[in-house]
Amino acid sequence: MNYTLVGAFVLLLMTALIAAALWLASGGALRKQYDLYMAIEDESVAGLNTNAPVKYNGVEVGKVRDIELDHSNPERVRLLLAIERGTPIKEDTLAVLKTQGLTGIAYVELGGSTGASPPLRAVDGEPYPVIQTRPSLSTRLENVLTTVLTKLDRTSSNIDAILSDANREAVSRTLTDMAAVSQAISARRDSIDAGIVNASRTFDHMAKATAQLGPLIEQVGRSAQSIDQLGQAATKASTQAGDTVEAVGADVQRFTAQTLPELQRLLAELNVLSASLRRLSEQTERNPSSLLLGRSRLPPGPGETLEAGESSAPIERPTR
Repeated sequence: MNYTLVGAFVLLLMTALIAAALWLASGGALRKQYDLYMAIEDESVAGLNTNAPVKYNGVEVGKVRDIELDHSNPERVRLLLAIERGTPIKEDTLAVLKTQGLTGIAYVELGGSTGASPPLRAVDGEPYPVIQTRPSLSTRLENVLTTVLTKLDRTSSNIDAILSDANREAVSRTLTDMAAVSQAISARRDSIDAGIVNASRTFDHMAKATAQLGPLIEQVGRSAQSIDQLGQAATKASTQAGDTVEAVGADVQRFTAQTLPELQRLLAELNVLSASLRRLSEQTERNPSSLLLGRSRLPPGPGETLEAGESSAPIERPTR
């Protein structure tokens, strides 16, 4: 009886353990929930497989659910990512393909988001939110190497053009000419040395002349200062002369306005007096007695008659 109960208990316990294991294996209470996101790569995803890990700053947060070509643009690859719910996928989150160690196993690395960025949402026309991508390190290195190789190829072409036969001949002629010039200079070394010595002497003389020119320049400066002072004095004298001329002009105007009319009247009276003296002189010459007797009326001549009321007696004049 006891063995039967024990066997039944063991069977029930094993059944319960198997059921719990199966439940846990299928997810059960510990099963994680995932959100689907889309990432579109513009480069080759060689080495990336389905169920490859998706890491966020090195922490695995999901798997690659699906890999397929973009039918609208075969140069792009669409990656469907299953990422644990609650992972901070923001609008500025970037997805980059990376390889793990030396094995070359590829995975998707997420990162680059900031706390201020809003959560990533699906846009119209897309079934899933689309995570932005950035070229992988291998792609960037490939681009840099391609650019470097292109520049090296261009530089090699330029060097080949520089080292062409014509340029080599020109360089050879230039070197020959330089050798000839060097030989000519070596042959005339004594003359060149003498010329250098003469130039040194000339510079010494120029230095002495410059030192002697110093006092002369100072004298010229003092002379210029004296000339400047003389010019200022001449300007002052010119100003004073102008003031004098203005004063004389004012005096002439006053003389013309006041004295000239008096002179004109005096000249008129002198003219009258001169005429009177001339008539007196003429009368005296004709009749000197008129100075004592004065002027008398002349007797009527033949055929002349006296007017009524007139008398033939001489007219008495007052004596002077």
